[in-house]
Amino acid sequence: MPTIGLIGAGHIGSQIARLAVASGYDVVVSNSREPDTLAALVDELGPHARAATPVDAARTGDFVVVTIPLKNYRNVPVEPLAGKIVIDTNNYYPQRDGHIPELDNESTTTAELLQAHLPASKVVKAFNHIYAAELTTDGQPAGTPNRRALAIAGDDPQAKEAVTRLLDRFGFDTVDAGPLKEGWRFQRDTPGYGPRRTADALRRDLAAAKRYADMGKP
Repeated sequence: MPTIGLIGAGHIGSQIARLAVASGYDVVVSNSREPDTLAALVDELGPHARAATPVDAARTGDFVVVTIPLKNYRNVPVEPLAGKIVIDTNNYYPQRDGHIPELDNESTTTAELLQAHLPASKVVKAFNHIYAAELTTDGQPAGTPNRRALAIAGDDPQAKEAVTRLLDRFGFDTVDAGPLKEGWRFQRDTPGYGPRRTADALRRDLAAAKRYADMGKP
């Protein structure tokens, strides 16, 4: 089984770690502090988990999940992630992240910022529009009627296929929103952000999404 590295171990990161271990993966978790600050989480996760630095998590992971406050994305190590699939869970909250002009004017997206920072990596947007607690409660086996779907976006077709297989193992259908530039369709305040949706309903939500400027939101 592949190893999943996590750069960030907050609400989303810790839940993805729990979901990954329950699905049979090894995980390497990291945060902005020392690895020993993650001792309680690692103890909970058991023998398939260990704590490390972000650089070690980046080097070790076959998939690497970046799940940190967006304002810190430039701290993500670049060289260890070259050639790897990087899953971006980030959302933009100006009150937390400060104002980022290219996001305020909607000339780019959060995942495109991370992709520009990691030019040799294959960034896929995922996990940003589901409440963290529901990651470990809403997964169901493939073929279950009305199975919950999650959206992804990415520029590399093979990376998206790999993330789709990962989501299926985690218990979710996948809806491909297109390239990274379409990741805005499931960002905060859009119809697909938050509520439980089947694949068909999520596709309708993505199609109905509006830009912040068109919603009159900052």
